Amino acid sequence: MRFVDEARIQVRAGKGGHGCLSFRREKFVPRGGPDGGNGGDGGSVLLKADGRLLSLYDFRLKRLYEARNGRPGEGSQCDGKKGEDMVLHLPVGTLVFVEGPDGEELLADLSDPEAEVMVARGGRGGKGNEHFKSSTMRAPRFCQPGEPGEEKNLRLELKILADAGLLGLPNAGKSTFISQVSAARPKIAAYPFTTLTPNLGVMIDEVDPDRRMVIADIPGLIEGAHEGQGLGLRFLKHVERTRFLVHILSVEDVGEDDPWAGFNLINEELCRFDEELGERQQIEVVNKIDLISPERLEELKNRAKADGRNIFFISARDNIDLEPLVEELWRMRDETASHAPILHFADTDGDEEEDFPEIEVIYTRE
Repeated sequence: MRFVDEARIQVRAGKGGHGCLSFRREKFVPRGGPDGGNGGDGGSVLLKADGRLLSLYDFRLKRLYEARNGRPGEGSQCDGKKGEDMVLHLPVGTLVFVEGPDGEELLADLSDPEAEVMVARGGRGGKGNEHFKSSTMRAPRFCQPGEPGEEKNLRLELKILADAGLLGLPNAGKSTFISQVSAARPKIAAYPFTTLTPNLGVMIDEVDPDRRMVIADIPGLIEGAHEGQGLGLRFLKHVERTRFLVHILSVEDVGEDDPWAGFNLINEELCRFDEELGERQQIEVVNKIDLISPERLEELKNRAKADGRNIFFISARDNIDLEPLVEELWRMRDETASHAPILHFADTDGDEEEDFPEIEVIYTRE
């Protein structure tokens, strides 16, 4: 399935049906009086969060969405049928902005899997002349027209919801890590920016299969990511709604004088992008320890202890010391359980197209 996280659409609610101007005319019923029915209300446009969806790609293919118009009223006091509502299903985590003369305004935040919001109300149906009869007006010869429905231009922006967000410099081994702890199979290669779109995986507790954790692998960040350098500005927003962050640094990026400069660089980019995001809880990880000697590894562990950093040293490729890190992930997940809601994803697949990169299909590891 192609990953698209932003789209612009136009929604148009249905028009209300016209009221009917009619008089009852039957044999042996003199002066039957007015019997024009009311028009039906136009259908409204509603947006509903759907945990089975992962992308806004469909809304790039179709831009205009219209609800049904209400039917006009008829004689014999028959009211017109109400227009059918149009319900648009969006991925959980979608922000809905309405465009106006003074700029954009946030209309809805579909962060709840059960969220549903009306964005364009259908027009009211007009009253038939039977509605206006009274003791002083026994034969009204007028009726109301139906009202037009609301019409809005919307911008949809998707921000992925997940328990943990993986971030770090390019080629730090984030994709390898998520492939080890879940059944996600992202592209893995020995060059930077292998990951071009967020990858999602679901980690399942071996003791309690109903206990699950959603992990988001964000493309590698570089200095200046908050200003759009590399892929950062496009995908930094996808870690805004994670409960906590897993910051992975390759041992290849660990220097002699300042070994934790890679951590500090990315943290600075997070703060410049969003101060609240920069203060989010993190688990710091140094990956690829299989590339250094045991003596050098011991030096780094002692340096981390002296600097007051609780750093996990692992090799995701060789599955070295992953168990303590996984336990810490579960502990952090339970500690932050009151934050963003958990998503339940469905398997999807599609064909390739150069215009939009692909998002990895999500599977759960049994």
